[in-house]
Amino acid sequence: MKDTDLIQIALMLTPPWKVAECQFDLNRKRLDIHLDFAKGSRFSCPSCAQAGCAVHDTEQKSWRHLNFFQHETYMYARVPRIRCSKCGVRVVDVPWARDGSGFTLLFEAYIMLLAPSMPVKRIAELVSEHDTRLWRLLQHHVREAREQADYSDIKQIGVDETASKRGHNYVTLIVDLEESKTIFATEGKDSATVGFFKADLSEHGGDADAIEDVCCDMSPAFIKGIEENFPNAQITFDKFHVLKILNTAVDEVRRQEQKGHPELKHTRYIFLKNPDNLTGKQADRLEDLKLKDLNLKTMRAYQIRLNFQELWVQPFHQAEHFLKKWYYWATHSRLEPIKEAAYTVKRHWDGILNWFKSRINNGILEGINSLIQAAKARARGYRTNEYLITMIYLIAGKLQFDLPS
Repeated sequence: MKDTDLIQIALMLTPPWKVAECQFDLNRKRLDIHLDFAKGSRFSCPSCAQAGCAVHDTEQKSWRHLNFFQHETYMYARVPRIRCSKCGVRVVDVPWARDGSGFTLLFEAYIMLLAPSMPVKRIAELVSEHDTRLWRLLQHHVREAREQADYSDIKQIGVDETASKRGHNYVTLIVDLEESKTIFATEGKDSATVGFFKADLSEHGGDADAIEDVCCDMSPAFIKGIEENFPNAQITFDKFHVLKILNTAVDEVRRQEQKGHPELKHTRYIFLKNPDNLTGKQADRLEDLKLKDLNLKTMRAYQIRLNFQELWVQPFHQAEHFLKKWYYWATHSRLEPIKEAAYTVKRHWDGILNWFKSRINNGILEGINSLIQAAKARARGYRTNEYLITMIYLIAGKLQFDLPS
């Protein structure tokens, strides 16, 4: 079997395309494959699909292909321009590459396979290409896949932000809570980001009036954006973020009290955990503080926080009554940080109680956020937010890419 016949089979080329010549340069570690088409071949119009169009002229083009073992491989072909009676002169589509790309489809599929788990800069070094070219490749396929996405069935969403760079630089994430996938990401974390999502939702067949539930933190910007853009949606405040407010209050009480009680130093993480999650050493330290019977304000604040967590196990019909009793206790605790936290709970009362109807939280978003931050750490950051957003869709978008396997 000739080398050209072998490459023809490996590339799965069909008439009129054929391998005309192969050139292997061991010193340059490079394989060049020259393709051609039979004389007198006719092609279909890429615009209207009219068959049997005659060749008008040709353009010489080249593409980077998958390596032949450790050797870089390039493909060359004179690509015909046909004359269509309806559309005029058009460049035909070749079966091994997309229009305008300098890579073959198999090479692009290989990059797409590596990108979610390897820094793009490292992939660029691996394949001896500039990472900017690879980012353009990734952005093209993400954009194309998102254009085909259908959001018509989305009813429950989660909203949160993730840090993109040091300082106050954020990207807002919108997640389909039923499918556990990121459906929208945009720079910033103000109310306008929710409006951007509404427009994107409409472009993908979704309906803002069909959104029934939204889970978010207590960010005034997100609340404003949701109320303005999704009037039929009920807001559920994420349990994790509600408890975070109470944890902050408990820690503030401890910080104030440790000035007069040095035994409270280095106990921060004890009071941020539930008793069941303490290490043996931490549990002994907490028990020691109880035995000393110091009447610590921190201990009272801790009990108020632990009691609040019992809200989530209450039957639906008793939840509001339980929350009212807790609120009275917290606001009469004479602990200013706890009182401020209780007032915050009061301002977000309905959204906290909505959990008993929607049963949604942003746990999915927290998991996605951890994947994003891990990818960012592997890459040691991204040059632009556009690159980060592209990676978010690759990691957590569950997009369908039309690429060969």
